[in-house]
Amino acid sequence: MPLKPLLVLLVCAPLCYPQTSSLPPKETLYYTIDWRLFTAGKAKLEFTSSPASKPEAQISLHLESAGFVSKLFKVEDDYTSTMSAGLCAQSSHMTAHEGNRQRETRITFDSETKKASYLERDQVKNSVVLQQDTDIPACVHDVAGGLYFIRTLNLEPGQSAQVPVSDGKKSAMAKVEAQQREDVKTPEGTFKTIRYEVYLFNGVLYKRPAHLNMWLTDDRRKLPVQIRVRMQFTIGTINLLLEKHE
Repeated sequence: MPLKPLLVLLVCAPLCYPQTSSLPPKETLYYTIDWRLFTAGKAKLEFTSSPASKPEAQISLHLESAGFVSKLFKVEDDYTSTMSAGLCAQSSHMTAHEGNRQRETRITFDSETKKASYLERDQVKNSVVLQQDTDIPACVHDVAGGLYFIRTLNLEPGQSAQVPVSDGKKSAMAKVEAQQREDVKTPEGTFKTIRYEVYLFNGVLYKRPAHLNMWLTDDRRKLPVQIRVRMQFTIGTINLLLEKHE
């Protein structure tokens, strides 16, 4: 259960599309992560925005394995992202402790030079794994921050939008498609939602074949109550279900 596929779960410039939903100044979401028939872990996703005098936002994501999966492959990962008031990525920092693997990744998104600077280090070997610069648009969304940008869009079933996204190593225009209304049952109750598909896999941003769906509440909050990645049979499906929100 590495961090990258789970971050991709939490995807996807602002002026290009109508925005009618507003994000809260502060929000904490707790998820249960299921993989195959097991409870694989827990996720805590926090969003905070600064006052108007210093308009920016920050996302913090904590992932940890649980139960049977944790005994096989222990995971404890942390990711933070800083964005402008328009949710354009500015920087991100990730530490990934997965089994014996310990990595630290820093990405800086420069809107003036239109470059993303990526640096990944192996903390065990104290060595650089990858360092590179990538061309990006003036406003691009990191993978975790993209989830919040999608929540500001007013997409009805049958409508779609193109969203600029980058993981620091590659930049792409990802299609976001609102598909249909569905009821989703969670520990917090049953929600009326709209199911979206986010096209990040199959060579768009990631080469791996997979499908990414997310269910947002059909109201102004656009709460992400369920997020799912379906990969090939050998890996299976990873599903995040909202446990509670504050």
